[in-house]
Order: sequence, then C-alpha cells, then structure tokens
Amino acid sequence: MYRAIKLRIYPTDEQESNLAQCFGNTRWLWNYMLNATTTAFQETGKGLSKVAMDKLLPGLKKEYEWLGLAYSQVLQRVTFNLSSAFVNFFEGRAKYPNFKSKYGKQSIQYPQNVKLMPQDSVIKFPGNMGMVKTVFHKELPNAKFTTVTISKNADGRYYASILFNQEKKKVVAINEAIGVDLGLKNFAITSDGSKYDLPKKRLAKLEKNRKRKQKKLARKKDKASKKRQKAKRLVARVSSKIARVREDFLHKLSRKIAYESQVICVEDMFVKNLVKNPNLAKAISDQGWGMFLTMLKYKAERFGHTYQEINRFFPSSQLCSETLLPIPMWQNGYDSLGIRFVDCPHCQKQHDRDINAAINIRNEGLRLLVLGTSTFAQGGDIRPKTSGRKKSTRSEAIPNELGSLHRTARSM
Repeated sequence: MYRAIKLRIYPTDEQESNLAQCFGNTRWLWNYMLNATTTAFQETGKGLSKVAMDKLLPGLKKEYEWLGLAYSQVLQRVTFNLSSAFVNFFEGRAKYPNFKSKYGKQSIQYPQNVKLMPQDSVIKFPGNMGMVKTVFHKELPNAKFTTVTISKNADGRYYASILFNQEKKKVVAINEAIGVDLGLKNFAITSDGSKYDLPKKRLAKLEKNRKRKQKKLARKKDKASKKRQKAKRLVARVSSKIARVREDFLHKLSRKIAYESQVICVEDMFVKNLVKNPNLAKAISDQGWGMFLTMLKYKAERFGHTYQEINRFFPSSQLCSETLLPIPMWQNGYDSLGIRFVDCPHCQKQHDRDINAAINIRNEGLRLLVLGTSTFAQGGDIRPKTSGRKKSTRSEAIPNELGSLHRTARSM
C-alpha cells in the first residue's frame, strides 16, 4: 500500500525563484493541454491521449524557450496527471478537470531521480534545484519511494510529500470491535464509553486571531499594495495553523482507534447534506468528520484491521442497546439534541445517548460483517454510489472473520 510522509523544506532565495518558475511552467502547461484536449474533443469527439500530449512538448519547448527551464520529467508528469484526471472524469469518479490559477496552493512532482539524505537533513532534487534543506521529523519507512511532490501553501511555506510503496503489517489489536459515534458536543464517542473532543479552546483562540487579521485585510482596499499582500499572508498563516491543529488531533485519534481495534464500526456520514442546515453548517464543517473517516479507513487497512460502515439511516440513537427495542424519542421529548440521557421503558435504565448510539453502531456493524452483506475497508466500496471518487481500499468480504477475531481475543 502507499503511504506519504510530508516534510517541510527550506529552499534558498535562488531555489524559491526556480520553484516559482517551475510552478508557473507546469501551471501554464496544464492549462494549455486542458484547452487543447477540450477543443479537440469538441471538434472531433476525441480528446488527446497522454502520448499525443507528450508529442506536443518538444515543439512547445522550441516555441516557448522559458518552458525548458523546468525539469523535463516535471513537465511530463503534468500530462500524466491530466490524462489521469480525464480517465477519472469519464469513469464517473471525478468532475471535469479545471484550469489552474496562480493564486493559492502550487505544486510540482518529481517521479524519480530524487535522493533522500536524512544524515545531512537535505533532499537532493534533479535539475536546477539541487539540495534543499529539510527536517526529517520521523524515521523513514524501509520501502521504495515513488514520487516526491513539492508544494507551496498560501501562507508561503514549502513542503515535500514523499510517496512510499510499502507492505502491510498486521497489528494484533487490543480490542475486538469498537463502535464510533460522531457528534458536535463531543467529537467522537466510542462504545467502550470513551469521549474525545477537539482542542476547542486553542481553536477558538486561533479563530479569534484570524477574524482580527481578516478585519485588517478588509481595510486595505488597494489589491496591488504590498501591505495588503502581507496582510493576506498573515490571514493564510493563521488559517494554516488552524488546519494543522485540527489535522494533528484527527491523525492522533484515528491512529489510536485504528491501532487498538480489530473491527472499527462507524456511520456512513453524508456531510454534504448535513451542512445544508444553516444553523449547524459551520459547526459540522469545523469538526472535520469526513477527513477523520478517511484517515480511520486507510489506517485500519494499514494495520490489517477491518473498517465497517453502516447505513446512515440506521436509528442508532433511537434503539436501546440492551433490548434492541425502539425508545419513544418523540413522545418523551428526547428529540432535542440538548438532551444527553434517555430513559428506556423496556430495560428500565437510563442510557447516555451518545454511548448508547456507539454500542448500537458496533452491534450493527458486526451483524453486517457476519452476514457479508455490506462492504468495508477489506471488502469493497464502503459507500456504493454511481458518482464520486471510488474508494481505494478493496478486497473480498470474509464472513468468518468475526469468529477468528473472537478466538484471537480469547487467546489473549
């Protein structure tokens, strides 16, 4: 499986100038090839293949000499990515490719001839780039790396993402199975009674700082002024900090759950519909549920564990986790999200609403796993649909897996 490690790099002024040239060249080439392919498709009903686009490169380099300032394989990678984007579009996995803008995030890719030198804290790139300083904050996997992507964020920071192709390593889990319920009051509630929350105080402080800087930016009317550009970078820097704080929390929590549990059961969250509620849209977007589920899925696959999604319409919060009988939510006034505990008339017990839902999610996920009627991270597309990008983790559903993991847990 593929695994990426992202490192911050510190290019010199000369290297920054070379990167700016490469970013501009690859962006121009992408837009040129996209326009040529679109025009060819409109006129002939057929677009340009990667081979056809590669044949145009030598002529373009002669016509536009500055295009040759970028490393040749970096330009060839543009045609590869554009060809892949069209394949994804025609197979219904993505939208039609867009033109690239010089504003926002910029990136280039080196498919080979890159050398990692952790002992010297540098990465050696081919062409004019040479050696770029970096900090290897973690041990590199003992595996072959395929592609290195250099990117520049809106806040002006540079990063190198190194893609490794390594074998899966199965990890013996501490827990048999766990259910995870996602919420707003608490970010995640698990079936074992644990509750996890985002660092709200830190995020609120950063959000307040961003609003203050956005007000300063709004007062600078001249878009070409250096003061406005500086204020814009400051806003982008705070926004990047907010994103990093949130991602750090999501990475740590998803690894903990994926590492410790043999089976992870979650709800199939359709965030796109949930954010249509104007009262909850920002709160839901700030949680990062979609990103968390994506992390949970690929990390479960990395550790050889099972990621199981249940139908989003399953009434996890409306069933008693002990009797599996419905709790009269509307009749008892439990429909309000502010009510965190519910009384079950069947078992005569009071349940924590979120923990009860997490237990029901776990039980339903195990039931579907035993029946083999649902798809999961080791068994196929998690969310069957006719459009959108396909899930990357596939294999065959194994109905016996539940029995084997029970035996493993008992033997421990």
